[in-house]
Amino acid sequence: MADVTFFGQAYGFIVFRSPKLKRNLYYKLIPYETIFEYQLGRMSVENQGFKITAIVLDGKHGVRNLFLDIPVQMCHFHQKKIVQRYLTLSPILEAGVELKKISNTLCCTNETEFTQKLERWYKRWEGFLKERTADSVTNKWHYTHRRTRSAYYSLKKNLPYLFTYQKYPELNIPNTTNSLDGSFASLKELVGVHRGHNQYLKKKIIEEILGK
Repeated sequence: MADVTFFGQAYGFIVFRSPKLKRNLYYKLIPYETIFEYQLGRMSVENQGFKITAIVLDGKHGVRNLFLDIPVQMCHFHQKKIVQRYLTLSPILEAGVELKKISNTLCCTNETEFTQKLERWYKRWEGFLKERTADSVTNKWHYTHRRTRSAYYSLKKNLPYLFTYQKYPELNIPNTTNSLDGSFASLKELVGVHRGHNQYLKKKIIEEILGK
């Protein structure tokens, strides 16, 4: 998804891209990112006569359920960004420092080694993750290290989809959405350069980029 603004309303572009053909097969301007929009995108691509053999996703909850019949790869770049969002670029807590180092090895390891690292990390920090803090007023409790927990469980939840590209070498599945992200980068740069243009022309510029 690439975020843009028209008439004060934030929109996003949903895009299906073929890295093999190096072109976008479907794109649509939408105000909200929904599972239904991804379903429409898949239908459109298949109605054009394309067969989707695998898909690389950025982690939107529920989208992978639309592709249970084909291999699904979680983008390594987006997974690392999720961990970074919870732990920051420079974690202070030792558990966070270690977990971030593990996540940084995604692109240069395999599922067995990565799983072992994650399991060893959890075994060491299990008690730490279960620590709770009680609110002195409401007497309600929450996990003390919620952000570290969230980073870990993100990796744990997505683990079955992080190394799909290694299981199907014949499909040449990318491990990132970089092919698509490159289009988004160009889009944001050009829209920024033409900031003074009217909304209609801005939309045409974006459509021209995504139509390539």
